[in-house]
Amino acid sequence: MRAAYDLIIIGGGVLGSFHAYHALKRGLHVLLVEKDKVPRGATTQNFGQVVPSGMNTKWQAYGRQSLQLYKEIQQEFDITVREEGSVYVASNEEEMQLIEELAKINKANDYTAVLRSKKECLQILPGLNESYVVGGLQFPQEVTVEPRTMIHRLHAYMVKILGLTIQYQTTIIHCESEAGNARVQCSRGQEYIAKKVIICNGNEFKSLYPTLFAKSDLEVSKLQMMQTYPQKAYTLPGSVLTGWSIRRYEAFSECPSYREIKNNEAKESLQQMWGVHILFKQAIDGSVILGDSHQYADASDIDDLGYELDMDIDRFMIEEAKKIITLPAYEIKHRWFGMYSQCKNGDIFQKTIDDTIHIVTGIGGKGMTGSAGFAKEHISKIFNV
Repeated sequence: MRAAYDLIIIGGGVLGSFHAYHALKRGLHVLLVEKDKVPRGATTQNFGQVVPSGMNTKWQAYGRQSLQLYKEIQQEFDITVREEGSVYVASNEEEMQLIEELAKINKANDYTAVLRSKKECLQILPGLNESYVVGGLQFPQEVTVEPRTMIHRLHAYMVKILGLTIQYQTTIIHCESEAGNARVQCSRGQEYIAKKVIICNGNEFKSLYPTLFAKSDLEVSKLQMMQTYPQKAYTLPGSVLTGWSIRRYEAFSECPSYREIKNNEAKESLQQMWGVHILFKQAIDGSVILGDSHQYADASDIDDLGYELDMDIDRFMIEEAKKIITLPAYEIKHRWFGMYSQCKNGDIFQKTIDDTIHIVTGIGGKGMTGSAGFAKEHISKIFNV
């Protein structure tokens, strides 16, 4: 069975889905192929924070485009977007210095950022512990989504409104250039022809091009997260990012004081060993998602990260979270880990084969925030439009 498309996208996560979106908006005939019954990778195993504020200048530009797109789609179709803003909470003078410097950077970039005093932080963030906070930086335009719901609704929107064709539970076993086009073969025997193919999933990249994958600089990060039971009579607005986030996120690396402050950090702490930075986000049902940790391995050695949760890490994160925000209850209902790939020496992995097959993966933790903006530019480049 052969069908002709302008574009076949392999991988139905947020990166592949927004490539499909921008291709459809340009009037292209698009097939999106997803190996699972529903997307279940990094796109669904994260906080659902859309925070361009945490990115360096290049990726903030993509993230700001993404913000606008999320909001535009939400006006047409409910994909769970809530515009409640983000707040970075500084716990000491070093972190306060970094957020003051970031505020100046964002003023120059014409991206709204509001410095908050200790008193203002305590007013806008219920339960925030007075002994923790020195001040804060608020980005009122930023949004949250429900990651396990958003991607399914985005697919439904593109099928219903934009005419997307999706094949779930479809594994691609072969992909090659053929007479100026690209041909893909499925495990069920179907074959599809397209002018272009974009591979947006590390698993398919590994199975379809194992030699190229082995030579890549991809590494995998394992992140542990938790979700409380719904909190009674408690509302936490937007995303709350704390002192360790300030010391970790790429945006702050552009601050003049960043390098010196990082050099003064303790190197042997549990926080450093497990790559922990404490985040909070309240879900629609009133529960609070918190975490997370980061453990790394080369993509070829992903098994070294294990398939179980490390309860020592979870206990450490809960104890640290309690020092920051006092919730009505810290009883945990769900625990999970997510995996995402990233490049050791670049911001995203890209490779083109015979001008017809494009591999783009390894977007790392930038996926939920940066994919929509990046995909718009990438589709324009591939199709010269």
